[in-house]
Amino acid sequence: MADFRIVEVLYPGLTQLDFTGPHTVFSRLRDTEIIVASEPGGAIESDGGLTFAGTKRMAEIDRCDLLFFPGGLAATDVINNEAFMAEARRLAGGARYLTSVCTGSLILGAAGLLKGKRAACHWAWRDMLSLFGAIPDDARVVRDGDIITGGGVTAGIDFALVVAAELAGETAAQAIQLTLEYAPAPPFNAGRPETAPPTVLAAVQRGMDALLPKRRADAERAAARL
Repeated sequence: MADFRIVEVLYPGLTQLDFTGPHTVFSRLRDTEIIVASEPGGAIESDGGLTFAGTKRMAEIDRCDLLFFPGGLAATDVINNEAFMAEARRLAGGARYLTSVCTGSLILGAAGLLKGKRAACHWAWRDMLSLFGAIPDDARVVRDGDIITGGGVTAGIDFALVVAAELAGETAAQAIQLTLEYAPAPPFNAGRPETAPPTVLAAVQRGMDALLPKRRADAERAAARL
């Protein structure tokens, strides 16, 4: 794995934990080059206001072995950015593994890379995968061949450990898990629609429903170009 290259692609408005969770795991893999990229290069601001400086322009990257897209509300904006999507398709064409977390799978879908493939996504937007010919899967981490996708936000750490096991073996992945003290024990059992209290689910769903018309319209616009 001495020359194994991971390219993590950012865009304005991404959810930082979608990126930083997996990046923390990937950065602990031995003999791996990690490039944090964006279409324009330079500083990229996340949806929570954190700014990631010094990203490399996607056009300046000749290849990668693993391509990774985090999610975020802006994912359905960037799938209609022709320059971004052209570079995404180019890098994907030479990658061995295509990966994502949360709504990053919508980017893979809009690039035409998920037709007939099972994929994960955040629960609120998972159904939009079908617009791109993908098969929505509610698992926390989904693998279909060399396509590995994670569910919403915090699933990124689980996803990255699965990738680490694929690249370096289970023992190495478990060692990374231990160094991170990743032993989830949330204070509430409200992390999935199936387990959240009905009143909590209803309140969150109302907020998601307000965002749905624009997000779906953006996804449909991108899907129409496939």
